[in-house]
Amino acid sequence: MSTSTKSKSGELLDRYLHAVSFWLPKKQQADIIAELSEDLRSQVEDKEAELRRPLDDDETMALLKRCGSPILVASRYRPQTSLIGPVLFPIYEFVLKLVLLWVLVPVFILIVGPALILSAADHAGAFFTTIRTLWTTLFMTAAVITLVFAALERTGTKLHLEDRWDKRSLPQLPKQPQLPSTTHTIFELVFALLGIVWLLAVPHYPFLLFGPAAAFLQPAPLWNTFYGPLVVLAFLSLARHGIQVARPQWTWFPPTAQLFSTVVGLMVVKYLIDAASKPLNGEWHPFVVLGSSIQPTVQLARVVGFVNASVLLAMAATWLGLSIAAVIQAGQLVRHLRKRKQGVPSVDPALMRLL
Repeated sequence: MSTSTKSKSGELLDRYLHAVSFWLPKKQQADIIAELSEDLRSQVEDKEAELRRPLDDDETMALLKRCGSPILVASRYRPQTSLIGPVLFPIYEFVLKLVLLWVLVPVFILIVGPALILSAADHAGAFFTTIRTLWTTLFMTAAVITLVFAALERTGTKLHLEDRWDKRSLPQLPKQPQLPSTTHTIFELVFALLGIVWLLAVPHYPFLLFGPAAAFLQPAPLWNTFYGPLVVLAFLSLARHGIQVARPQWTWFPPTAQLFSTVVGLMVVKYLIDAASKPLNGEWHPFVVLGSSIQPTVQLARVVGFVNASVLLAMAATWLGLSIAAVIQAGQLVRHLRKRKQGVPSVDPALMRLL
């Protein structure tokens, strides 16, 4: 048998161990996988000695089939629990974390909470009401999930995990982290620099912002308060890209800095929307106004109103987009930090089909 075949069989064994480790407790993963790896490789060597040739994929898969599916093998190393047995407990734990930590909490923090707090007259009271609602929702959701899995355990529902997996369902081995492309980072640095030049030039050349409409439109006084923070954000972005070029080996820096920039951007946009929506002497703060030398007309007033409404909608859309981006970037950062600490296996696709 060729070295290539033997290598493929070894990769299949590694993928199997990788799938098993996903369902193991984090503190015990290394020891259990080392023990299981030694046992499986010993069985492979004994079989190869018997056949006097390396095992192919089918023969290796037959050996793994006798051991059981990854989740069932992992369940043998888990302690017996009274409510949910060791076979269903890894799935229960995974679903619980997924729903509570990766769905409900981000939705409340970034969408439900701000929507309730910003629309309420008493912001402090709305904040504590949101916290209580979040805790109640988490408790009720956890209770429902627990009851469902307890019912599965008590009724003896069979998931047929032994039959619903093959080598195609085993997750691929995690790829080694790669350094970001220097060329891509340099282009981002150049565009960030051009953005700063544009931002600094706008007060002196309104045409860069309004185009031909600069003949009768100008920024409202509202922007005097927020122009400085926007310039600071632009320089922070420039510094971030500069550090990425100078220190490409800092793989932790890009996701951390990106999340920080997104959160700061969320704060600026939130305060900008808040400032525009607070009435002053019965009038809201517009984003744009007619030029001081322009004679107001009904038609121009409609144009100004349309532009202000469009900017407000764009701000709201930006806030929503940044909220979604913050959730995604937070997840990417957590995964990156976990991978730095120890390899994080992928979800077994065969199990996901069962869920």
